[in-house]
Amino acid sequence: MTGVLPSQAIEEMVNSGEITATHPVLAEQIQPASLDLRLGMVAYRVRASFLAGADRSVQDRLSEFEMHRIDLSDGAVLEKGCVYVVPLMESLDLTEGVQAVANAKSSTGRLDLLTRTITDGGVEFDRIPTGYSGPLYAEICPRSFSVLVRPGMRLNQIRFRAGQSILSDQDLAVLHDRSPLVDGDAVIDDGLGFSVDLEPTQGDLVGYRAKPHTGVIDLDKIGHYDPAEYWEEVRSADGMIILDPGAFYILVSREAVHIPPAFAAEMAPYLAMVGEFRVHYAGFFDPGFGHDAAGGSGSRGVLEVRCHEAPFVLEHGQVVGRLVYERMADVPTQLYGSGISSNYQGQGLKLSKHFKAL
Repeated sequence: MTGVLPSQAIEEMVNSGEITATHPVLAEQIQPASLDLRLGMVAYRVRASFLAGADRSVQDRLSEFEMHRIDLSDGAVLEKGCVYVVPLMESLDLTEGVQAVANAKSSTGRLDLLTRTITDGGVEFDRIPTGYSGPLYAEICPRSFSVLVRPGMRLNQIRFRAGQSILSDQDLAVLHDRSPLVDGDAVIDDGLGFSVDLEPTQGDLVGYRAKPHTGVIDLDKIGHYDPAEYWEEVRSADGMIILDPGAFYILVSREAVHIPPAFAAEMAPYLAMVGEFRVHYAGFFDPGFGHDAAGGSGSRGVLEVRCHEAPFVLEHGQVVGRLVYERMADVPTQLYGSGISSNYQGQGLKLSKHFKAL
């Protein structure tokens, strides 16, 4: 079996003990090509972000960096600008040949809630080597909004793969000819490029910018918050906006993206050497994303954009990211948007599920 492991294989990993948890794994945690991870009972406020490093455990490093610990049992606020480490309920005992990669969930990224997975002996964020056996931790840094969290909340997710199954540009072009991956010409260069939409077909609203001083967001409250209290509208009459350093934006791709059922994708930075902005926090696209929206014509990709050192001019149609496609080891028994809770199928410009619909 080579490729990204589907939902049914993840279920087998739970049954075989390759995935264990302090509380039984719930059926709704298992997504078409990933497993949602749950926060544990305590959060450690730490002085700085860190990796365990070779032959070191996260618990060892916590003794160096911990400032205080917070009981999450009755809910607790993780404050904007602070760094926390939370032991997750899930642990791994991977077989040789199976590796994993983690990423923030879509709603987490849209709140500018930087969430990364760290492991014992880890030398990279979100990357878990073949044969890893041990606990998992979430490093959480709220960047724009303070958030109220509780045990069992699912802020990040993990994807498992056996072997290497990334499509070459040639394979990607063949797949696009057979089953169009975007609603237009495909820009294929080390993955499938996508661009930003700053010329909407109706009106001039192109995105949202996080307000600097807002209230706490309870992550259990869905469709609850007034967007105007947390976001400023970003409008453009000329297909151009200027990104401000340190600001966080929600924008949308010009292309409607399609992930066929036998494939999965991950969003990756485009021309990261520019260094002026980062395009995403949440990067997994599940099999079936955009597959049944608008007759199979795709769904837009929402872009989570943070500008870095200097103001940066972003123009309509500018390529800002790329999707790296991988083969699934098998077609998942459930696809994104088909009989499961998929909040962003058929989406356009859209804030996280915590806000009232616009």
